[in-house]
Parts: sequence; C-alpha cells; structure tokens
Amino acid sequence: MIRAAVLGAGSWGTTFAKVLADAGCEVVLHARRPELAKAITDERENSDYLPGIRLPATMRATADPAEALLDADVVVLAVPSQSLRENLSEWAHLLPVDATLLSLMKGIELGTTKRMSEVICEVTGAGAERVAALSGPNLAREIAEEQPAATVIACTDTDRAEALQAACHTPYFRPYTNPDMVGCELGGAVKNVIALAYGIATAMGFGDNTRAMLMTRGLAETARLGVALGADPITFAGLAGMGDLVASCSSPLARNRTFGEHLGRGETLEQAQAATRQTAEGVKSCLSIRDLARANGVEMPITEQIERICHEGMDPRLAVDALMSRTAKPESYE
Repeated sequence: MIRAAVLGAGSWGTTFAKVLADAGCEVVLHARRPELAKAITDERENSDYLPGIRLPATMRATADPAEALLDADVVVLAVPSQSLRENLSEWAHLLPVDATLLSLMKGIELGTTKRMSEVICEVTGAGAERVAALSGPNLAREIAEEQPAATVIACTDTDRAEALQAACHTPYFRPYTNPDMVGCELGGAVKNVIALAYGIATAMGFGDNTRAMLMTRGLAETARLGVALGADPITFAGLAGMGDLVASCSSPLARNRTFGEHLGRGETLEQAQAATRQTAEGVKSCLSIRDLARANGVEMPITEQIERICHEGMDPRLAVDALMSRTAKPESYE
C-alpha cells in the first residue's frame, strides 16, 4: 500500500487526502493546529474547510510533520504558494530520500519568479525527476462531494507520473499525465489572475461578451508566456489550461473570482481579504507573473491591469479603458 503524506489541511489539501485514501492509499494529513488534527482524526470531518464531508477511515491527521512524513512514498505539498519556501525549509530534513514530491500549488514565487517545482528542487535538493505538479479544473468542494472531475499530473519522469496517476485514480477523479511541467504550472498560476479579472468584470455588471473576451485573451497571454519559457502550446488547450481557467472564472466556489467580485464592487484589497477570509493566490502572483513576463519580453495586458488594481489602487473602470484602448493587432498567441 502506498503511504502518502499531505502537508496542508486546507480545503484542497484535505480533499486530495480524501482522494488518495479513496484510491487505496494510507494517508496522513498534516495540520498545523493540533485541535484541527484531532478533530479530523476523531470526527472524520474538517469542519473548518469542508463542513459536512465525511472523511475516510484510512486517513488520519497529525500536527507533527515528522509523524506525517515517516516512510512516506508520496509527499503532497498543499500550502499557500508564497509560504512554500518557508514551510519546506522546516520540513526538508524530514523528507524520505526517494519520495515523490507532488505540488498542488498554483503560483509564482515573489522575488524569484520561480515556479513551485523550481522552489521545491532548490529547497530540498531533489532532482527535477522526483517533483510533480497537479493542475486542472479542481474545485475542492465538488471533488470532496465526489462529483466527476479530471486533472493533469505533470512530471518529467513518466514512471513517477504513472505511479501518481494510479495512486489518485478513483471512480470520481480521473488523472491524466503530461510531461510539460512548465505549461501545467503556468496554466494554474496565471488562471488565478484572469479569474480575478473575470470576477471584477462580473461585479461591474458586464455580460457574457466581456467575460468570454477575458477568458480567451487571458488564455492567449498565458500561452504567450508559456511558449516563451519552453512550454508546449497544446497544454493550454487542455485541462491544465483552458479547463482550469473555465472552472476558476465561471464558478462562485473559486476564490480568485470571488475576490475579484469584491474588488469590482469598489472594495479595497484589505476589505476584500477580510470578506473572503481565504487565500486568493492571484493577488500576490500577479506581481511575480508580471515580472516574469517583463523579463522575457512578453506582453500580458490583463495581468498588468490586475496588478495595478490590486497593488496601485487603480479604479477598475480605468483598467477597462486601458485594455480597450490598446493598439489593435491581429489575433495571435504569439
């Protein structure tokens, strides 16, 4: 039996722990708060993040990272992307030597502009072949309710990717594999920014034409950056690209879309944060994605405007004017 450690007991970490347990793995979930770990183990429910969802008897929780990581074959990292380096620095010496390290995070690190897999390799010293990323239209609550869903596991090592695929395949959760780490990770990170834009547009009262424009042009700028960094453009037409983007933009369950709606109603960043009480990865990642794009000479106009709204206090109406007054060009992903 595969032993999996899931580090991070938020909604997605807990949901993926459930998926692994339902697929036949022995699962230990790490929660920082001892009272939450005890409640998950004793009551079989994470009432803080997934109230009403019954968790399998084959998973338990602990507040001790050493206990969670003991003899783990797979280590799943499910913490906020901007806290990964700090958390992983604490855990690195506890990681089993040949464990596969699977990232559930969708972000680009501030300051370094590194993808999450690059941060993992740098902090742990693990070779790139040991690191994988999972990305797709994966709204935690729906998967926890066992609604049919699919995802992509990206890894340069085909054998590891297929082993992970088997470890999390259930009747309601279907994983595919893809060797394109760059494309899968960028698709997941940039869609958060585009979902913020979608939420802002929705709250401003714009209709389906505007929202369709944001999704398609958002996908175009994601693909432009991806191709510049060596990604396969076909990746962005799949689950880790268009699929994830559609789910994050269209669903009221999506954190970034919901956060964007607060901004579109004229709330400040602080007011939106207080109202949502969850991490909207796109708010911070828009800065690092903008920097990554500029460093590679890639135009990302939607990302630029979201950064100005979030961090420079720009009125969303002015951002709309700026986007619509740009010089017209042929439609292209280049």
